[in-house]
Amino acid sequence: MAKRRSWILRKLLWLFGRPHIRIGIYGPPNAGKTTLANAIARDLVGEEVGPVSDIPHETRRVTTKRNLVLHYKNKKIYLDIADTPGIATKIDYKEFMKYGLSEEDAKKRAKEATEGVIEAIKWLDEVDGVIVVMDSTQDPYTQVNITILGNLEARRIPTIIAANKIDLPEATPGKIISAFPQHVVIPISALRGDNLEELYKAIVKYFR
Repeated sequence: MAKRRSWILRKLLWLFGRPHIRIGIYGPPNAGKTTLANAIARDLVGEEVGPVSDIPHETRRVTTKRNLVLHYKNKKIYLDIADTPGIATKIDYKEFMKYGLSEEDAKKRAKEATEGVIEAIKWLDEVDGVIVVMDSTQDPYTQVNITILGNLEARRIPTIIAANKIDLPEATPGKIISAFPQHVVIPISALRGDNLEELYKAIVKYFR
C-alpha cells in the first residue's frame, strides 16, 4: 500500500508540481553503466558519478546522483540516477587476479561485488524505470541479460535498453534490437555522448 501511495504522489508531482524521475542503471560488468551515468551527469550538471576501470566490478556499491535537471518542452524534469554494480550470475575471485590483483585483494573485490549485486536488486524497489546497458559488440543472448530483463518484466518496471559502444567498428546494435523486440532500444555511445538526446526523450516518454 505504501508503494502505491508513493507512486500516486509522484504522478501528482509530475502533473501539478515538480516532475521527478528515479532511474536505475543496470547491466552486466563492463557494459558501460558508469560511463553512461557520468555522461548523463556531465551533460546535465557538469559533474561525474564515479570512476571507471577496465577491471570488472569497479562499481561495487550503488552510487546515486540526485536532482539532475533535464529541460523538456519548457519544463524542468528532475532526475535521480543510481549507478549500480554489474549484475553477474557468478563472481570468481580468480578472474580479478588476471588483472594483476593479489589474491587477498581479489577475494575482497569478489566479496564486495557479490554484496553489490544484492544491493542492486534491492534498489529495484526504489526506481521509476531502469536503463539496461548492453555492450553492442557482444552477443546479447547472455544469461545475465535475460535474467535482468526477466526480473524487470516480472516486476513490471518500465525498461529502456541502451545498446552501448556504437562508436566501435564491431558494434551491431541491431542484434540487440532483434533479440529483445518487446523493449525500447536506443543505440548510444556513452563514451562519446552519441544519441543521449534520444535517450532523454525515451526516459520522459516511458518512465514518467
